[in-house]
Amino acid sequence: MKTLKTKLAIALMAAGLSFSAAAADITVAYDADPVSLDPHEQLSGGTLQMSHMLFDPLVRFTKDFDFEGRIAEKWERVNDTTFRFHLRQGVKFHSGNQLTADDVVWTFNRLQSSVDFKNVFSPYEKMTKIDDYTVEIVSSEPYPLVLQTATYIFPMDKKFYTGKTDGKDKSEIVKHGSSYASTHVSGTGPFTVASREQGVKVVFERFDGYWDKQSPGNVDKLTLVPIKEDATRVAALLSGDVDMIHPVAPNDQKRVKSAKNVDLVTVSGTRIITFQMNQNSNPALKDVRVRQAIVHAINNDAIVKKIMKGFGTTAGQQGPAGYAGYDADLVPRYDLKKAKQLMKDAGYENGFKLSMMAPNNRYVNDAKIAQATASMLSKIGIKVDLKTMPKAQYWPEFDLCSADMMMIGWHSDTEDSANFSEFLTMTKDAETGRGAYNCGQYSNAEVDKLVNSANAETDTAKRGVMLQRVENILYDEAAFVPLHWQDLAWGAKSTLQIDPIVNALNFPYFGDLVVK
Repeated sequence: MKTLKTKLAIALMAAGLSFSAAAADITVAYDADPVSLDPHEQLSGGTLQMSHMLFDPLVRFTKDFDFEGRIAEKWERVNDTTFRFHLRQGVKFHSGNQLTADDVVWTFNRLQSSVDFKNVFSPYEKMTKIDDYTVEIVSSEPYPLVLQTATYIFPMDKKFYTGKTDGKDKSEIVKHGSSYASTHVSGTGPFTVASREQGVKVVFERFDGYWDKQSPGNVDKLTLVPIKEDATRVAALLSGDVDMIHPVAPNDQKRVKSAKNVDLVTVSGTRIITFQMNQNSNPALKDVRVRQAIVHAINNDAIVKKIMKGFGTTAGQQGPAGYAGYDADLVPRYDLKKAKQLMKDAGYENGFKLSMMAPNNRYVNDAKIAQATASMLSKIGIKVDLKTMPKAQYWPEFDLCSADMMMIGWHSDTEDSANFSEFLTMTKDAETGRGAYNCGQYSNAEVDKLVNSANAETDTAKRGVMLQRVENILYDEAAFVPLHWQDLAWGAKSTLQIDPIVNALNFPYFGDLVVK
C-alpha cells in the first residue's frame, strides 16, 4: 500500500512537477513592515520591497545593475529627449483588468504628483501613449537615466483606482494617512494581499493570473512579520518560527552561519558611509594636505574587520563596483606614516582640535565607527570632540552643519554615482538643490561642470569617463572621508534558495523564490 507521500509524488510527476516545485508557505521576518499598500506614498526600502511583490516595474535591476524587462518587453531611445517602451501584452491586474498604455501613463502622472517621488521624475516633461502597448517618456533636456527611473514605474490599475469612495478620490495620495490606495491594491505582481494587520503581519498569496509563467518561484503564501529586535529576529529563525529574516546584524552573523540547516547570504551593498570635513567651520580643513592626512590616518580595513565584523566593503570613492564612474584604482589608502608627514607639511605637526558629530542609531555601528575614527585621528595629533546622538536629534544638527566632521551615509536613488555628487560634493546651490547635503562645503567648478554634463550625456561610455574623472578629482583632493559600503545580510532555512533573489538593492524578488 502506497504512502500518502508516494501518492503525492506520483501525482506531481504525472503533472510534470516535483517536490522541489510544490507550492510553499513561508514566513519572513523583517525589522519593519510596509507602512502602506500605496507604492507612491513613501520612497523607502519597505515600499519598494512591497511594490515588487504586489506590482511589477517596467524594468528591474539585475544583480550586476543591468536591466531586465518586466512590464516593458523592449525599449529604445528615439532621440536625446525621447525614450520608447513597448509593453508586454496579456498582463492582468489582480482585479482582472487588462494592463494597457493608459495604465502606465496614468501611473506616471501620479508619480509626478507624489511628494516623495516627484524629484526622481522631475527631469521629465510628460509620458505619452503611442498605442495600447507603446508609450514614450519625454525629458525636458537630454537625460541618460531613463532606465534607472523606469525601475520606479510600477503600473497601477487605472480603472481600479479611479473614481470616489466615501466621497474621497480613490487615487489620492495621503502621506502617513488613510486613503483608498493605502488599504486597497490591484497590481500586476506575483502576490495579492490576503490580510493585513499594520505592525503585526501581512499575508500575501500567489496571484493565479500572474503573467510571468517562466518564473521558477513556487511560494504560494508568504507571511511578512515585523520583528524589530535583532536578537529576537535571529532567535525566531533558529527556532524555526520563521523561514527567513533580514537584516542579520554583524554580531549575529557567526551564530546564523554556524547553525544547522540555516544559510547566511551576504551581498556587498551600495550605501556608502562617510565623514564630511567642513572647510568653513575649521580653517585647517581648507588645506588639501590636512584632508589627505585625515583620509590616510583612518584605517578602513580595521573598521570593517573589527567593528563591522567583516560586514562591509571598504571604499575609496563614492560609487561601488557596477556604478557608472567606478574606478578600480581608487582604493582605500591607510598610511599612518604618510598621514603624519602630510600634517607636518601643512604646518600642523603638533595637530589641532576639531569637533565631530555622528548618529548612534541610524547606520550599522555608527557610534562605534565614529569613536574608532576619533581614536585614529588622535595618532596624528588631531584632538576630536565627539558627540553622538539619536538620529531624530542628529539630522537637525546635520542640516546646520554643526560640527567640523559629520557622518553621513548615502544610497543613490538612481544606482548611479552622479547622484552621490549631486547631493554630497557639488557646490551648494539652494536654487537647484545641488550640494544639499554637502556639509564639507567642498566646491570645485570642474566637478560641478562634469556632473552637469554627465547628467545630459546619453552616450553611456562618454558619461562613464566623465564620472570617473569626478571620482578621481574627489579622491585627489580628499573631498570627503570614504569609509565603507554597508553590506546586506539575510538568514534563511537551507530549503529556501534565496541567493538568486537577493540583491544589493535590498528588495529580494520573492516572486522568483524557490523553496525545496
